Amino acid sequence: MRAPKTGELVARRLRRMIVDGELKSGDFLPHEPELLEHFNVSRPTLREAVRVLESEGLVELRRGSRTGARVTVPGPEAVARPAALLLQLEGATLADVYVARSAIEPPAARLLALDGDEEKYAALEQALEEERANLDDVDRFAIGAAQFHLRLVQLSGNKTLAVMVGMVYEIILRQSQIVVRARRENTPSLSRQHNNRAVRAYEKLVKLVRSGDGDAAEAFWRKHLAVADELVLAGSEATRVIDILD
Repeated sequence: MRAPKTGELVARRLRRMIVDGELKSGDFLPHEPELLEHFNVSRPTLREAVRVLESEGLVELRRGSRTGARVTVPGPEAVARPAALLLQLEGATLADVYVARSAIEPPAARLLALDGDEEKYAALEQALEEERANLDDVDRFAIGAAQFHLRLVQLSGNKTLAVMVGMVYEIILRQSQIVVRARRENTPSLSRQHNNRAVRAYEKLVKLVRSGDGDAAEAFWRKHLAVADELVLAGSEATRVIDILD
């Protein structure tokens, strides 16, 4: 293993300051003379460190600006984009993606049920209410459905699960939109039935989560996903991610 360059070490220390909250999103890094004195490095070394942070999406450099580098803490989309690209390069299918989601969401439902946080339960109920209001709008219903699933995992409190499901959110959303639009065009009445069934499932999940029964919440959501995913994926299991996102 090679020893890290001085620029990489400086980048590591600056990165830690951002992660620890000493430098927050929107803050500017101290001016160059101050950083040179603080780290006792040369100007090329410092600029190499800043370029490393820029490549990671942690700072934004405005060329010609006198204010320097601004901290830009990335959101989940920063991980989702390269993850989606990797799935495309690997030839991943929709079946792969939905199996992964089914491995993530039920444990998240259990964690949320055991959490006991009233604010989180209210937030999940709000997502449910927003989706209930979308019943007559096919496109908005597809978006709301994907967001409800995403919100469930985010509210579970497990950061790793939230990042993982965020990676496939765009794929799930695109497939949901394709399916609900096809239902609307081919079988409008059946489309409404599917949407009503989904809302009823969301309602039951909210009740189970509020009851604090983690095992029941996990079991119910696993069963729901098995049925829902079969309907959404019917005939599309082998469809590649690249064909959905292209």
